[in-house]
Formats: sequence, C-alpha cells, structure tokens
Amino acid sequence: MAVRRHIRGGRVPAPLTVMTLGAVLLLSAGCSGEGAVATAEPPTAGPAGPARPGRAAVVAAADELARAGTARVRTAMDMVSGHTRVTIEGSGAFDLAARTGRLRVTLPPGTDGALPGERRQVRELIAPGALYMRNRAGVPADKWVRVDTTGLPDGNLVTGGATDPVTAAQLLRGAHRVAYEGVTELGGTRVWHYSGLVDIERAAAGAPPRARRQLRAAEKGFSGHTVPFDAYLDAQARLRKVRHRFDFAAGPGSPPNADYTVTSTTELHAFGTRVRIRMPEPGDIWTGRIAAP
Repeated sequence: MAVRRHIRGGRVPAPLTVMTLGAVLLLSAGCSGEGAVATAEPPTAGPAGPARPGRAAVVAAADELARAGTARVRTAMDMVSGHTRVTIEGSGAFDLAARTGRLRVTLPPGTDGALPGERRQVRELIAPGALYMRNRAGVPADKWVRVDTTGLPDGNLVTGGATDPVTAAQLLRGAHRVAYEGVTELGGTRVWHYSGLVDIERAAAGAPPRARRQLRAAEKGFSGHTVPFDAYLDAQARLRKVRHRFDFAAGPGSPPNADYTVTSTTELHAFGTRVRIRMPEPGDIWTGRIAAP
C-alpha cells in the first residue's frame, strides 16, 4: 500500500522547517492489522457497528466529529529516513465543531535549541487557517509565533509536528478502496477498523469552505494525491483513531537514502469534555525574526 509522494521544490516542510529541527525525520508506527483479517464486507447496522456501510462511515467521519462537539486528543508523528528515526508526541483538547484546539507537542531530544537529551515542549493553538506556537527557540518566552497554514506546502498536515483531528478527519472525505479490517478495542471501547487510500483532491472537493483552502494547499504541494490510512470508528461512528502514512521524496542533490516516511497518528477520547480555547491577542504575537538555534 505504499504510495510515493513528491513535494514540489524538493523540500519537506514537516517540523523540519517550522520547528527548526534541521534534518530531523520519522518512522511508521505500524500499519493496520492488529490481528484482524481484511475483508470487503463491513458491518452495516446499529449495535453491530456504525450504521452506514464502511466507506460511507469513513467519509462521514468529519461530520460525526463536529456533532460530537469536543474531545481530548493524543498525537504521534514518526519519521524515518535511511537509518534515522525520530518521534514527536502531543496531547491536548479540541472543540471539533469550531475547529479549534490546543496541543502540547514534545520534540525529539536536542532539537529546537534544547540541550542534548532534553526534549523541548512547544505549545500549539490550532484554528482554521492558522497555527500558533509558543516556547520556540529564538522567540520571547511570553510570545506566540503565527503561521498561515494555507500558505504551507503541505497545508499543515505534518508541518506542526501533529495532524490535528479535524484535518485528519477531513482528509477521510477522500477515502476510496476502503476495506474492513475487523473489530478491536481502543481504551476499552469497541471499534471498527477500516483501511484504504485517501485522495486529497477528492477530500478537498468534499470539504466545507473553511476546510477546503487548507486541503487545497496540501493538494497543490504534492505531485501525488493519495495517502494510505487506517481509521477506527466506534458504534456511534465517531472517529477514535486515524493513521495516515506519507512518503516524501528528497529533492535533487540530496544524499542517498534521504527520502522521508512520515506516519501521523491521531487518537480521540473523552468526548464531551469541557474545552475552552483562547487565541492570542495581536500584542501576544511575535513579529520579529526567529534566530536559528
């Protein structure tokens, strides 16, 4: 199911650029089996699983999350290139209807100005079209950095070190070649596992206007349009876990084995939790130049 994707200009935005991680990368967190045998026949009704057939349930995941309202979130982004592997972890909470959220992202040891062995924690606020980051190297401690995500080559699918749950679900609007992988459990909750491919162009076409710009940015940033995914839905058709796997080809002049594989995993739990997101005031945003550590 590997799909090769090339970034125009030959550079991976990932946390390498925005997080100033230099030549940092990621690994695949495992693909999808969890012991289940794939079959083309998904569950179709009520207590036996999501009420819609497989592909329809996956495509509707973004709408179901918006109806769910709020949730707590865990993220993991693994990168691998050659024999080098790093992991970025995050946790936080989201207002899924408003498409706003907060994450505390833990970077790999020694990156973004941290001491050797130390892991810098970056605070992130996510809003439609914007990513705010705090505790960045070279930025005053009381200031945020704002990034226009619609201007990023990947639409912020991996740039911020996490794929937020709303964007991850919006990608599933482009799901096709969906296969039912079986029933398993996540945190004591029974879930139905599906795998397949996401067509980013199709996802953008089916997304609501405020999400479309971000997906269009991702669509234009890649020469390929499909990404393998694994999605886990509960009996209420709410997305509990989704994993996307991105392969990036290094640009001209890069050393051998410089291609990147990025696996981004987003998990949701504690639906209905109280979530209050306060975005930075204009005076809280750093407009100076970020010095590389």
